[in-house]
Amino acid sequence: MKQGDVWFKGFIFAFAASIPLILFSLVGVLLFWAWPAIRHFGWGFIIGTAWDPLADNYGALPFIYGTVMSSLIALVIAVPLGLGCAIFISEVYKSKFREYVAVMVELLAAIPSVVYGLWGIFVLAPFSANYLQPMLKGLFGFLPLFQGPSSGPSLLTGGIILAIMILPTITALSREVLQAVPYSLRESAMALGATRWETFKLAVFGPASSGIIGAVILGLGRALGETMAVTMVIGNRPQISGSLFAPAYSLSAVIANEFAEAVTELNLSVLIELALILLVITIVVNGLARYLVWQTTIKN
Repeated sequence: MKQGDVWFKGFIFAFAASIPLILFSLVGVLLFWAWPAIRHFGWGFIIGTAWDPLADNYGALPFIYGTVMSSLIALVIAVPLGLGCAIFISEVYKSKFREYVAVMVELLAAIPSVVYGLWGIFVLAPFSANYLQPMLKGLFGFLPLFQGPSSGPSLLTGGIILAIMILPTITALSREVLQAVPYSLRESAMALGATRWETFKLAVFGPASSGIIGAVILGLGRALGETMAVTMVIGNRPQISGSLFAPAYSLSAVIANEFAEAVTELNLSVLIELALILLVITIVVNGLARYLVWQTTIKN
């Protein structure tokens, strides 16, 4: 092997090895600083519901609940919208209008999260409290999820703002995956007499399903870690309520709000343990996504 090839191989190996090193160092640093809280509260911290910094009494369950529920609401709203938009752009509409729609979707991804947060405070939260929540209460008020007094900053408002933020990710990646399916598969299905819907279902969606699942999970990953916009509209109240109209709190929001005001070593350690929990949730979700993509690829 020539000397240039040896140097090239060494550089590439160093670049590749830096990724797991960064991840391990991140976990190590979080574990080191969170260890006082882990040793003090044990596993009870994860299922605890108290949050009293003055008495050094902490529990993470309300924040885990707020993070998971707001992300699930975002997925419920964003997945059908994103997939529908991706199918419209790649399969249905063939004029220049679809290019304008694609550009608009990409522009949504470039907007800073604080702008989404301000829009959520002045537009989305009043609309949700005055129109959306009363309408949902009238239609589905027999379910506990849609009961209780209406409020602007709420779990539902946080989920909607997250849905808008992850919509470009799901749409853009799904569109790329659908367009990557060879056109010969579509022609083969149509030559066999399949309708347009059957062609999409059998020849396009099947081969692209693993990539679409990956796009959805990437959107979920962004929803789990989003901070600023959610902090501004979710209500920031550490409670677990069965109603989507009630205020809530997320892991990233409590870290952003209280990290600079941590007054004791245990308080600081608790906030870092919350960051560690958020990292673990993200890794588990991405691991599950890789498993689903792997299973779907094998079936196809």
